[in-house]
Amino acid sequence: MSARNGRRVVVWRTRVRLFGGRSKESDQATAEALERTRTSIFGRVTGLFGASDVTDELWDTLEEVLIGADTGVETTFEVLGRVRARNPRRSDDVRRYLAEELVAMLESAEAPRGRLWGLPEGAEMPSRPWVVLVVGVNGSGKTTAIGRLAYAYQQEGRTVMAAAGDTFRAAAIEQLQAWGERLKFDVVAQGQGADPAAVAFDAISAAQARGHDVVLIDTAGRLQNKQNLMAELSKTRRVIERHVERGPDEVLLVLDASTGQNGLSQARHFTEAVQVTSVMLTKLDGTAKGGIVFAIAREFGLPVRFVGVGQREGDLAPFDPRAFVASLLGEPAGAEA
Repeated sequence: MSARNGRRVVVWRTRVRLFGGRSKESDQATAEALERTRTSIFGRVTGLFGASDVTDELWDTLEEVLIGADTGVETTFEVLGRVRARNPRRSDDVRRYLAEELVAMLESAEAPRGRLWGLPEGAEMPSRPWVVLVVGVNGSGKTTAIGRLAYAYQQEGRTVMAAAGDTFRAAAIEQLQAWGERLKFDVVAQGQGADPAAVAFDAISAAQARGHDVVLIDTAGRLQNKQNLMAELSKTRRVIERHVERGPDEVLLVLDASTGQNGLSQARHFTEAVQVTSVMLTKLDGTAKGGIVFAIAREFGLPVRFVGVGQREGDLAPFDPRAFVASLLGEPAGAEA
């Protein structure tokens, strides 16, 4: 344990600084999560980068690999066009320029849109409780994401309140309550079919009354009934804005990394409804391709803040563009934490 600003801070058992930036441990966790992507998809270009000449085969393979990794056609053409314009002489120049262009695309979306994450050191934080609205389609891992965020905040010495706002599914309410019982954080819930906005209101009121630091609000994600869902989410946001005059401090979109280009559609719908400020990429340790983050950065300018890198409550890492790109291309991240 350590002291910071006069209060006790518990060191996270995985030693990954989720809210304080990258570390050697978080870079390693990201690299391990991307191992399957690197070996199965990007592994095709490893041998080509080892050659000295820049050939048509290299460009064609890079194009196929990037599109196959869910980077998207337009994004792929834009990135490779920039690399070509730099007139690389050798294949390792292509690798270096490609890495630089991919990092630049992700870093162009790094500016904070919310009030909690990605802020410069020493930035003033909003008054507590901090409110995080968590959105995403069913199956993306929203409830697990809330559990992991709650755990990370607890390890920083924060008290957490969660709102079971996915009242469409009784299983979602029970799952969040199970996380609360397991990690010892409070969960405000009503019955199935209750008004999600009312649940959010009650949770914020309870957090204010009990002096809690953070409120994490779960939401429904049934895109098959898109119009009603988005109206429901917009209403929840308006209720938060009335209850906490500044509105949600972060609106976190949870994306399944294996979703592919459908992730663009999800980002578009949720951003239009509730003004998404940050993205969490989940299930990165499966068969996910991960390239969707480049398309999201290019099209929406949304920053990816966190990546899910395993199955446990502590398996969440801060997203770092350089470490992510280095892991995809099979290069060491290089920078010190």
